Amino acid sequence: MTRVSVVEYGIGNITSVVNACGRAGGDPRVARSGDELLAQDPGHIVLPGVGALGAAMQFLRQRGLDAALERLVIERGVPFLGICVGMQMLVEVGEEFGEHACLGWVPGRVRRLGANGRGLRLPHVGWNTVEVVADDPLLAESADTHFYFLHSYAVDCPEEYVLARTEYGRPFASALRKDNIAAVQFHPEKSSGAGAAFLSAFLAS
Repeated sequence: MTRVSVVEYGIGNITSVVNACGRAGGDPRVARSGDELLAQDPGHIVLPGVGALGAAMQFLRQRGLDAALERLVIERGVPFLGICVGMQMLVEVGEEFGEHACLGWVPGRVRRLGANGRGLRLPHVGWNTVEVVADDPLLAESADTHFYFLHSYAVDCPEEYVLARTEYGRPFASALRKDNIAAVQFHPEKSSGAGAAFLSAFLAS
């Protein structure tokens, strides 16, 4: 059974993510500090997130989790999955309520969806389709599958890293991959069978 650490940095309830990882075949444990994450020596890491990007980055750094993640994910190559704000934290800069420096693991910026100009409401809430644009085992069973979204901002990054796109006011990257780093804007833990299949594929990677 895969040891998977779910990073908890003080924003949002991660119980659903922990439970979903367990149902997908993982042995989940919660890491609330950088020292705790390193001590767990995980086989996989999940970074969920909700709320404002700037606050999320602040709390991550306060708990020493940014340095621990750098050591495990970048230096050791531990498979990593960012979810929602956890995806947004991976790029260089976020534009939510000012500019915020992010982890910088993937080139790109976090920008507002701009859906109001099309008569659509923000946040983007509910089920939407992902269009798979790259061949990757994480999304092998996810073509034209609906996932659950809840966000007002999204990642813009080079096309070479984009695994899937979704349309809401404009197209945005709903899944990306760079080496051992994967991320999704949707919530697999709230996406029924499609989400369970995705998490199972991640934990098997």
